[in-house]
Amino acid sequence: MKRVYLIGGTMGVGKTSVCQTLKKTLNHAVFLDGDWCWDADPFQVNAETKRMVMDNVCHLLNNFIRCSAYENVIFCWVMHEQSILDEILSNLDLADCELKTVSLVCSREELERRLQKDIRAGKRQEEVVARSIERLPLYAALHTAKVDVSGLSVDQTAKIIAAL
Repeated sequence: MKRVYLIGGTMGVGKTSVCQTLKKTLNHAVFLDGDWCWDADPFQVNAETKRMVMDNVCHLLNNFIRCSAYENVIFCWVMHEQSILDEILSNLDLADCELKTVSLVCSREELERRLQKDIRAGKRQEEVVARSIERLPLYAALHTAKVDVSGLSVDQTAKIIAAL
């Protein structure tokens, strides 16, 4: 049976790094980062671009699900609202799949530390800190397994998710 992992978390919590490691940990795995489906300059959020990115995400995930080469399909994105998860799930063909929905969470201090490290490295802008911290408590309300990554390495986090 194919396994589909939907892994959410606020900006800077470590989703992409964990999923890249998880891809190497699991057998015959493929990874899609939702950000890759909406990487534009200038970045625009409106009704049309929201529909487009959701279509892109679901189309690619369904192609991975249908492809016999893959046993594990890994997807990560911010997914801070249950409605986002529900919309994705309602558009996926999960008939022969085991679904794993996970939210990566951490303490506010840990999130700030991770984001500041990215800012110093030139990977993020300063304004992401407030937006990311604002979204952090939203994950408690989601119907997902929560993995607190505070103090965990990327490898440790990937192993926890693989064991779910």
